[in-house]
Amino acid sequence: MGTASPILTRPWMTIPTTEVLQIALVIPLQGPAGIFGPSCEACAQLAVDEINSGTGVLGRELRLIPVDGGAAPHQVANELDALISAGAVDAVTGWHISAVREVVAPCITDRAPYVYTALYEGGERTPGVFLTGETPECQLLPTMRWMAMELGVRQWCIIGDNYVWPWGSAKAARNYAERCGARILDEIYVELGTAKFTNALRRIESSGAQGVLMFLVGNDAVRFNRAFAAAGLDERMLRLTPLMEENMLLASGAAATKGIYTASGFFESAATVEGLDFVGRYTTRYGPEAPVLNSMGESCYEGVRLLAALIQRAGGLDVPGLCSVADTVGYGGPRGEVHLQKCHLDQRIYLARADDLQFDVITSFRRAQQG
Repeated sequence: MGTASPILTRPWMTIPTTEVLQIALVIPLQGPAGIFGPSCEACAQLAVDEINSGTGVLGRELRLIPVDGGAAPHQVANELDALISAGAVDAVTGWHISAVREVVAPCITDRAPYVYTALYEGGERTPGVFLTGETPECQLLPTMRWMAMELGVRQWCIIGDNYVWPWGSAKAARNYAERCGARILDEIYVELGTAKFTNALRRIESSGAQGVLMFLVGNDAVRFNRAFAAAGLDERMLRLTPLMEENMLLASGAAATKGIYTASGFFESAATVEGLDFVGRYTTRYGPEAPVLNSMGESCYEGVRLLAALIQRAGGLDVPGLCSVADTVGYGGPRGEVHLQKCHLDQRIYLARADDLQFDVITSFRRAQQG
């Protein structure tokens, strides 16, 4: 996972930038989130291929320039700064953790549009940043309310990685618990890349919680799931996480996924007309050896589509111009008909339960993003 997969090329050294709209695709190729990298690349490239098969964007062909979003945040920001300054990048999109976004956004503001595709803690308002990902208000609030009413889960323990997304999500969860007649009994934070959860599991077990709110990224969640099941806690507690997808289920193993619930704007198993059509195009493009399709990858498809729609509507790349038309932009895609509201994507959210190595979609919620 230390280098980009061969799906993307690096053509910017030979193709004049006046003929090509060059997009930095910032995705994790290392670290706990590196598990998402291949599907993110594949889905973003699919969006580019489809747009280029028509008239492109304002008559310009799109090209992707991969940037490793799994590197240290300031390293990512410095690379983007250099690319933009050199005229090698016109816009930025991709899935990466909030610690990266917090450094990248102020670095490139007013210089290039930035479509951030990851679910996140909410509150981003930097001009020129547009967000396709889910926030706690549209993920945690309806799912915690549903689990309280349908499953009687009202006593929660939180475990998260030690950075801004888990902190912000936990703060929201405390507020939502009060609104749902629930309580947060304990909060535990571990460093990104943690391999051992012995002490955390002891605290979770002694908390008396009925459920665990997981704010762990990628392989951290995989290791936790395995340890949680090995300790027998999956027989007594449910798990709810905003961040769980097919690669993580496969890596956790069927024996470690009992009682996991998650919410997302996209599941292959949601079986909507738009979603099934997307799955078919993805499979046709990449074949049976394709990276496992997941919500993180699909979000990168959304990122390219939204960026194209914004630029087309504004008639250019000028960031103030893009901001002025943002609330008029929408399109149809794998998540159905979506549109921007306060620079966040208004979309349907699905609640799913892990069934061994697949997701069983239970219900859905429609709630506009509030940022």
